[in-house]
Amino acid sequence: MTTLKGRTLLMSGGSRGIGLAIAVRAARDGANVVILAKTDQPHPRLPGTVHTAVAEIEQAGGQAVAVVGDVRRDEDAERAVQTAVDRFGGIDVVVNNASALDLRGTTDIPMKSYDLMQNINARGTFLLSKLAIPHLAGSDRAHILTLSPPLDLRPQWAGGYLAYTMAKYGMSLVTLGLAEELRELGIAANSLWPRTTIATAAVANLLGGEDSVARSRTPDIVADAAHAILVRDSRACTGNFYLDEEVLAEEGITDFARYRAGEDDQPLDPDLFLDPVETSR
Repeated sequence: MTTLKGRTLLMSGGSRGIGLAIAVRAARDGANVVILAKTDQPHPRLPGTVHTAVAEIEQAGGQAVAVVGDVRRDEDAERAVQTAVDRFGGIDVVVNNASALDLRGTTDIPMKSYDLMQNINARGTFLLSKLAIPHLAGSDRAHILTLSPPLDLRPQWAGGYLAYTMAKYGMSLVTLGLAEELRELGIAANSLWPRTTIATAAVANLLGGEDSVARSRTPDIVADAAHAILVRDSRACTGNFYLDEEVLAEEGITDFARYRAGEDDQPLDPDLFLDPVETSR
């Protein structure tokens, strides 16, 4: 299979950034997308709402439905799953995209922020995946794709930002566990993470501003990698912690210059949880 035409994706978040890019890429195939997101009204520092995302997805050639809600709330996640089933007849793909970021150290981070990250990142990923499993089981190519990093228990990551590491690794543990638990059902569970920072509002607002954006790639590189994973045979690719570069290289794409957000001579920053490597392409 090389297309997502007619397939139904259920995504947490997706009003902007990487999630929206994944949804738009799927829509160019003619996919159906249900987005569960909180941003009903414009935010002063964040572009886009769930409604503008739906309009962009439909303009790209897909069908889309907005579910205004919070992945932390059981009833909202249940409503999103039921909306996908009622509107499109089932679910083929779950994309766990919603995530909160706070890099403060242990003595500085308020427990409110800790709880927010745990509830959105780890619990939200577990909840949406859990609720969708009975419907994914009816798909011949069912995928759960989570935007979370490879599990690396060297102490440098937890020692640098323990609360965030716990929350993101919680998402990755969902991938690890579901891949094994759902193997016999043919439901793939994989994680995808960018090799470099990605030019999103989070990078601009929280990780260094426009200078960091200039040393990043665009969300399209993650979207293209996600698409390549989601058209694969779900029984043959599960339990992987993919990096976007590696996925695209497997597809024969090794020149990543078109994904640069800044000038060609800018060095690229590695994303969190990854060691620095030569990323000049």
